[in-house]
Amino acid sequence: MSKPSFPEEFRIEAVKQVTERGYPVSEVASLSVSTHSLYQWLKRYDPKRTQPAATTDQQAEIRRLKAELNRVTEERDILKMVAAYFAKESG
Repeated sequence: MSKPSFPEEFRIEAVKQVTERGYPVSEVASLSVSTHSLYQWLKRYDPKRTQPAATTDQQAEIRRLKAELNRVTEERDILKMVAAYFAKESG
């Protein structure tokens, strides 16, 4: 028995039935799709399932950049105060 080929639109709609409309995988799979196939489609087409690794890396980068921005901002503020101090002393 050959395995059926489903168009991408069908796959995306099946994933939406589970992710957006809240239907159980077993119920959506009973519409002529195996549960295994549906879980594979969920991995491929559901952005929430593929996002966490990328999001974690992005969040770590954002935290690092915010810390660097805070440090540089503090350095700038200190330099402004020093420049104002020396401007008063020389003027």
